Amino acid sequence: MPDPRGQASATLDPVEIERFARLSSAWWDPNGDFSTLHQIGPARMGFLRARLSAHFRGGDRGELRPLEGLTILDVGCGGGLVCEPLARLGATVTGIDPAAENVEAARQHASAQGLAITYRAVRAEDLAAEGRTFDAVTCLEVVEHVPDVGAFLGLMGTLVRPGGLLLLSTLNRTMKAYLLVIVGAEYVLRWLPVGTHQWERFVTPDELAGHLRAAGLQPPVLQGLVFNPLSGAWSLSDSDTDVNYFAASAKPG
Repeated sequence: MPDPRGQASATLDPVEIERFARLSSAWWDPNGDFSTLHQIGPARMGFLRARLSAHFRGGDRGELRPLEGLTILDVGCGGGLVCEPLARLGATVTGIDPAAENVEAARQHASAQGLAITYRAVRAEDLAAEGRTFDAVTCLEVVEHVPDVGAFLGLMGTLVRPGGLLLLSTLNRTMKAYLLVIVGAEYVLRWLPVGTHQWERFVTPDELAGHLRAAGLQPPVLQGLVFNPLSGAWSLSDSDTDVNYFAASAKPG
């Protein structure tokens, strides 16, 4: 199979892929380069569970496996930090990443946990060419790393079945986000490796909504992700999308 990293395109930046591939051994280290992803894990899974349950089940009834019977694709799965909790909630999960190193790390960890997750080192374009669709597609902390957001979200829309749901998280292009994410988190606090983000690739909620509309998806439900420096905890916000935010957009059935 050709290297799924491929050449630079509207939806894939090989430099970004190589950066994360070099860190493939660190995905499951809660104190390593991806420690922030571990810290925000409960909040982002809270968003995913709530929106998936609301869309497909009419609400969260507190079941142990509320996503039973749903097929979910996680695009840019990395080491599987989102795939594994989705699988534990009952979903049939496929995770894809163009970096084979990340996919291998995800496979090994899932196997050690006894979880049956399908991982593939392919591009989203490859699944679209196969005609694959899923009940839901998740794409978290990926949008801000692609060259052409509109083209990328158009591709994501083709992978969602009619009546399905696209779930995203990304960063707002505000000065507050620049100061907190790039200056603060990368250069001062060193929560993230320097160079992880490019501010010009951050996406405002209005821009995101426009791209989703062009992709044939409905206006998104938005929630922010905020950090409390006093408690050190991350939580969802219905009003503050100035920095990190989530979006859930349905595809008409």
